[in-house]
Amino acid sequence: MAEYKNPGIDDVLAEARTYIHSPESLALIEQAANYASEHHAGQFRRSGEPYVIHLINVAYILATLKVGPATIAAGFLHDVIEDCGISHDELAADFNTEIADLVEAVTKIGTLEYKGKDDPEYQAANHRKIFIAMARDVRVILIKLVDRLHNMRTLQYQPEKSQKRIAAETLDIYAPIAHRLGISAIKNELEDLSFYYLNREEYYRIAKLVETKKAERDEAVNSMIRDISAMLEENHIRFRIFGRSKHLYSIYRKMTTKHKRFDEILDLLAIRIVTQSELNCYETLGYIHAKYRPIPGRLKDYIAVPKTNMYQSLHTTIIGDGGKIFEVQIRTEEMDAIAERGVAAHWRYKEGTKYDAKAEQKEIEDKLGWFKNFALYSEDESENTSASEYMETLQRDVFEANVYVMTPKGRVIDLPNGATPIDFAYRIHTEVGHTAVGAIVNDAMVPLNTELHTGDVVQIKTLKGTGPSEDWLKIVKTNQARNKIRNFLLKKESEKRAEKIEEGEKILSDELRRRGFDPKEYMEKKKLENIYREFRVSNYTDLMYGIAVRSIHPTAVCEKLTNHKSRMNEDEALTRVLNREAPKRISKSGLIIPGIESMKMSIAHCCLPVYNEPIVGYITKTEGVKVHRADCPNIVRLKSRKIDVYWDDPDDERLYDSDLIVIAHDRNFLLTDIVTAVSQSRAPMETIHASVDHETLTTTVKMTIRIHNIEQLNTVIANVRKVESVHTVERSSNG
Repeated sequence: MAEYKNPGIDDVLAEARTYIHSPESLALIEQAANYASEHHAGQFRRSGEPYVIHLINVAYILATLKVGPATIAAGFLHDVIEDCGISHDELAADFNTEIADLVEAVTKIGTLEYKGKDDPEYQAANHRKIFIAMARDVRVILIKLVDRLHNMRTLQYQPEKSQKRIAAETLDIYAPIAHRLGISAIKNELEDLSFYYLNREEYYRIAKLVETKKAERDEAVNSMIRDISAMLEENHIRFRIFGRSKHLYSIYRKMTTKHKRFDEILDLLAIRIVTQSELNCYETLGYIHAKYRPIPGRLKDYIAVPKTNMYQSLHTTIIGDGGKIFEVQIRTEEMDAIAERGVAAHWRYKEGTKYDAKAEQKEIEDKLGWFKNFALYSEDESENTSASEYMETLQRDVFEANVYVMTPKGRVIDLPNGATPIDFAYRIHTEVGHTAVGAIVNDAMVPLNTELHTGDVVQIKTLKGTGPSEDWLKIVKTNQARNKIRNFLLKKESEKRAEKIEEGEKILSDELRRRGFDPKEYMEKKKLENIYREFRVSNYTDLMYGIAVRSIHPTAVCEKLTNHKSRMNEDEALTRVLNREAPKRISKSGLIIPGIESMKMSIAHCCLPVYNEPIVGYITKTEGVKVHRADCPNIVRLKSRKIDVYWDDPDDERLYDSDLIVIAHDRNFLLTDIVTAVSQSRAPMETIHASVDHETLTTTVKMTIRIHNIEQLNTVIANVRKVESVHTVERSSNG
């Protein structure tokens, strides 16, 4: 383990003066240092050192990141609210509201207790606070990262149980944050320190392997540096060149996750070249490839396509003298600073400009594509999802995102492995996801369940008025997309249910009027409460919904409400007799006629009704009762011999035929796309036939599918309507 020398307040001020020259700003930092020293006087750490030593270290590291004076001051003060009893208002009066807000936000994070895997929901709720704070002001998490870094450097003074708990939290939460913000210097140190406390045996084993080969590696690297330096000097390129050592946790992770031996990890011999311009970077790459043999497939151009944490560099792997393999990184000075300090380097304090926290957050969102989505998600949805769902979303959608695809305009979108065009669409915008009907990947139409890969250029085709189907939930990989789809479907289902409740109210109201009763008198909710038990419902909305879907008979409801049987003509008497209540039975046809134990019933072939849609029966002379859709033209025009029929309880194994007619503009692979859309809805296809009108280039597709209920049929129709060039999808009705 490395040894760390404690800086003093003068060291902090000296570091700050390298880029801060305003007397007022330097005075603010010194005031914060003195304030912290005064209020923490008499407080000590477990090491026995005065507590202020920790605060000075935090402020010093922040100064090396070249953050603003307010952030350094907040670094000095970040524990005064928690440990010294200073209120937010007192701190704001002694300094300003900006500093007080930063300290309060860091304090809220600092009071969280990590419970590891034992209590994941509690832990997720705590960590959600960290990310929401980061989404609101990135300076908060910079202070907290540095605070955690110094605590990890002095973790040896904690009990072993606390060491493992703090190290686990650091590896699970703080190191990934540092990585996503591009602060590799902090990320690497946090990982190595966590590794040391969590798996000391493996830490020492790999450290020994590294040390054993150190002399040999150093000799090889120094020899390669001399050769490359001479070559670049010959070509008049200004540069810095140095060897780069791999940190221990990274080696361990590659050995365990990729099952590689120590000597198989290619970038153990690593060289970094820092040049003056992007052009120099590409020139240097050309000279190196001209002299040394590159390994195919190992060239990565992160300058043209930066990583989502703003990292830019050229990476190549070459074979040097003696067959030794080297990884070479080539970048500019600015790229090198961003690679080491990430977001902190890009937004280093610029003296003479007025700091605007909101403007800085906006700039971060513009530069870090993932941060914009993360910030929006944290603000809009964090309170609408459980803590575990929120954390699962961030873990998968943000921290584990390693597939980089592009929009046609070159914007890079990061997604997790296995992500689809639907995930991509929702990452662009919620409405793009909701209205997605097709995807073009690398100039080719693909199904929406296609797996995307790094480098793909993706374009989403949208159509207003459409919406996601339930089957999308089985396709998407990001929790963000899954939550958006669920919310849409829940809202749609709620709207449909509201419509059904209104329909039930109208049916019951009309039935009461037909019997000569005033609906206002009998449809009072208090009166209806008395009959809920009779129909096995618990509330008003369930009763009305049951009436609308014909699982509850409006005539029976009227009789229970009024306790009165109205006089009826002959046709009505027949219907009334047939509709009298009878013991529940299981029907073979999936249909029931209340009060009738045995009557031949069958589905009408002219309209093919399916389970859970409105139906009506017609008493034929020779074939019993034919069951039609309520809107079937053949039944609507009939005046008599209609009868109420109802769907029996649902049967998961029963399937119903349904005929569909699709009208579309003719194109290649049209039938394939239609069949794919149907199959995604898990609806078996019985027959399909297509005909083309060559004058209008219109294709008519007729098909018979088998489905369980009207909801599944509506899903099929919605999916087919989303197929490119499809104009209409209708059910066949031979009326």
